[in-house]
Amino acid sequence: MTIKRTYFPPTTSPQRKLLFETWEQTKSVTGACRIAHVGRTTFYNWLPRFKEKGYAGLETFEPWGSPPGTGRTAEEIRAKVIEMHQAHPDWGKRRLADELAKANNWVALVSLNTVRSILVEKGMWHPEETRRKKVS
Repeated sequence: MTIKRTYFPPTTSPQRKLLFETWEQTKSVTGACRIAHVGRTTFYNWLPRFKEKGYAGLETFEPWGSPPGTGRTAEEIRAKVIEMHQAHPDWGKRRLADELAKANNWVALVSLNTVRSILVEKGMWHPEETRRKKVS
């Protein structure tokens, strides 16, 4: 039987401050986590930063993952997606991905969601407008 774990949403700056203030006073990780409403993993994730920078290190955090637009999709493929979308604005992400694959001997170059994310980055993804045109 698997143990169901409690979900803890991302912590806030005051919550992290409360966590470490309580921990310094009580020296109890479990008690501090209970008072701050965070998991023990969160405590141990923030502990190295707290030891290095103190309370100032708990104020902000860098988001996980790479920044948008720095993925592994080659620039020439991104340019092809944008160029094809500009030439055929009525095509959806599936058609764009299929056309790129067709030009590459039916070997997929990008996934449907990669096409969507490329167009979202450029502000060119508006699926609600396409639906309105089809309904009208």
